[in-house]
Amino acid sequence: MKIGLLGYGKMGQTIAKSAKERKHEIVYIADKNMEEGDIEQADVVINFSVPDAAVFNIKKALQLNIPVVCGTTGWLDKFEEVIQFCKEKNTAFLYSPNFSIGVNLFLKLNDLAARLIEPHKQEYKVSMKEIHHVYKLDAPSGTALSLAKPLIRIDYFKEWELNGTGLEKLNIEAIREGEVPGKHIVTFRSGVDEISLKHEAFNRDGFAQGAIIAAEWLADKKGIFTMQDVLNNS
Repeated sequence: MKIGLLGYGKMGQTIAKSAKERKHEIVYIADKNMEEGDIEQADVVINFSVPDAAVFNIKKALQLNIPVVCGTTGWLDKFEEVIQFCKEKNTAFLYSPNFSIGVNLFLKLNDLAARLIEPHKQEYKVSMKEIHHVYKLDAPSGTALSLAKPLIRIDYFKEWELNGTGLEKLNIEAIREGEVPGKHIVTFRSGVDEISLKHEAFNRDGFAQGAIIAAEWLADKKGIFTMQDVLNNS
């Protein structure tokens, strides 16, 4: 498979390495102040550019009817615009805030925990913490926002807040330090005990491998998808 990469920072470079290990060819790379190859040769494009460039890059590929796998977060105010554009071009778009297989299993565990805790939500206070490297520009992380959805859905809170008090809104504490690839912790605490769910990435390899798996799955499809579609239909 021939792959185009939009964004060639640490994540893009790790994806390129993973792609080559799986015998794929990188035919196009675009990043700030650089462009190599021909995007029109790509069977699929993987976007991990900065948030400000995400919509432009996604549309650039969709315009050419090239399926796009996107892992960039921090641009979702334009999500519906991109979805509509994809439908107009009759091609494929797959977005996930996190392509790690482990994180996607963690999301399912969190959803189950929310449903189990719902009858006891008066006793348990929920909070969340996410920790990433200092180069991550958006906060809270896309994964943290995905973790928040089932908690908001069961009316634990109506909405979330960033680094707040947690009294009326779901508090998501976001920390940026060192080279941390990603850590997410959801905590349910009562007056007598505490339940914690945690996922910690040791490096970027799991994210890259998941993105390549998603690209392999998406290459011959049309429509709008998530990583859950990949895991449920592989």
